[in-house]
Amino acid sequence: MMPEAEKLEEAVSPSTYDLDNELGVQEHSQEMVDLYAQSLREIVEGEIVRGTVLDIRNDTVLIDIGYKSEGTIPLKEFQGPSGENTVKVGDTVDVYLEQKEDSDGLIVLSREKAEKIKVWDDIRRAYEQGEVINGMILGRTKGGLMVDIGVRAFLPGSQVDLRPVRDLDKLIGKTFPMKVIKLNQRRGNIVLSRRELLEEERRALKDTTLQSLEEGKVIRGKVKNITEYGAFIDLGGLDGLLHITDMSWGRVSHPSELFAVGDEVEVVVLKFDRAAERVSLGYKQRSKDPWEDVDQRFPVGSRVRGKVVSLTDYGAFVELAEGIEGLVHISEMSWTQRVKHPSKVVSVGDPVEVVILDVDKANKRISLGMRQTEPNPWLSVEERYPVGTRVEGTIRNLTDFGAFVELEEGIDGLIHVSDMSWTKRVRHPSEVLKRGDKVEAVVLHVDKSNRRISLGLKQSQPDPWQSIVPDKYRVGMDVKAKVVRLTDFGAFVELEDGVEGLLHISELSHERVAKPEDVVSVGSELTLKIIKLDADERKLGLSLRAYVDGQGERDSVTDSAPPLRRRQDQQDEEL
Repeated sequence: MMPEAEKLEEAVSPSTYDLDNELGVQEHSQEMVDLYAQSLREIVEGEIVRGTVLDIRNDTVLIDIGYKSEGTIPLKEFQGPSGENTVKVGDTVDVYLEQKEDSDGLIVLSREKAEKIKVWDDIRRAYEQGEVINGMILGRTKGGLMVDIGVRAFLPGSQVDLRPVRDLDKLIGKTFPMKVIKLNQRRGNIVLSRRELLEEERRALKDTTLQSLEEGKVIRGKVKNITEYGAFIDLGGLDGLLHITDMSWGRVSHPSELFAVGDEVEVVVLKFDRAAERVSLGYKQRSKDPWEDVDQRFPVGSRVRGKVVSLTDYGAFVELAEGIEGLVHISEMSWTQRVKHPSKVVSVGDPVEVVILDVDKANKRISLGMRQTEPNPWLSVEERYPVGTRVEGTIRNLTDFGAFVELEEGIDGLIHVSDMSWTKRVRHPSEVLKRGDKVEAVVLHVDKSNRRISLGLKQSQPDPWQSIVPDKYRVGMDVKAKVVRLTDFGAFVELEDGVEGLLHISELSHERVAKPEDVVSVGSELTLKIIKLDADERKLGLSLRAYVDGQGERDSVTDSAPPLRRRQDQQDEEL
């Protein structure tokens, strides 16, 4: 049995278990104190801390950030664009610690400032590390656009796209990935670039495209730009030129007839210079050259239908099939009409029937004829207008050498000046005829190969040199005549029957005459003596001097000399 002293000692002294338990409690309490002290040390004014939403009241949100007291933030800082709450009790949020305690012992926090600080941190990181950031276009400003990336930033017009954008307003409200190229947080200045990002993407895409390109390959692209000589096609980071001559086997006046900017097209790689990064493209090469079998499709002599696609001064181009055109020369448009310009016969867009005259496959040329689709009226012109036939027509045109008479539509005959009068020397057709006159003529000659008909106006009347002159006139006869024109060697005079004769300058006077007008003038009426007559040669020689010798010089000069000469003679007589 244990002595009483021992029992008393055991009751007074703590057991080993109790001692250990007490030591454990002390250690735990110290740990809590240390953690509390550490939390107080880490919470610093002016920094962002994490907190938990404890309660949402009417207009405030209660936040626990692990400090000895909670903080409040106005509810409006947690509301979305439409006024809806964006947090609930238990959510963890980042807040900005403005002040550890206010006059009420609460922590002063700000959600709005925390968000702004985070935004600037994200922007700074994106700027330093070259990261992409998304921004929504808010509107236009001087020199560019205002962009929302959490804060307002500036996007210069030159940095909007790879090419200048004419209408910046169409970008408002849209969101694009961009890069921060300039940053000044103190001034709040941020400059963005979408172009730099697009260039990086284009360079990466270009490398991929260069590796896949090869001549003869069919590739898809987008029309990027159109010029007068062709279109530039974006093949994916690399532009290729589609020349206007490689757009169609047919006629193309301008690339805009076939393509528009933004069109998706399928083209063939014709040439590829990898070192110079130049690509020549073809569109028509996707199909077979229609000229390969043109001689079989359009044999010479065949009749075909086509459409007029172009007019020139020398003819009309007719499209026979896609990529196949032929030329109707102006000389092949009509058998009868004298076509001055193709527009007088056809217009662009007119359907026409033509005959294949010639095919030059090597040079891709086809000669066509329109008149060959109708009978040639000149083939039977000799039967319709035999030589010697009297015909009637209208003077259509006058030239220096004659007059053209329209016998029927497209069939003209020529009256040469030498065939206009038996008796007069006609220097110009206008002395005898004028346009629109109705005349009767005789067919002198027909040349159907050269499409010419010679007509005679004088041949429609008797030749006075054969029918009148031999019987009516003889050498030595005195005749009345009228001066019709003067020359250096004399004067031509006309007898009453229209027969012309020559009054040579040597036959004007016994005295030497320098010029015929010193003695006679046009219109003077004279009495002359016939000194030479040859009806076969159509020559009639007259003399004033011989007549004067027969009648007396005084009377002849007084009657026939011009007024000035007569006055001079009177003065001489008076002297």
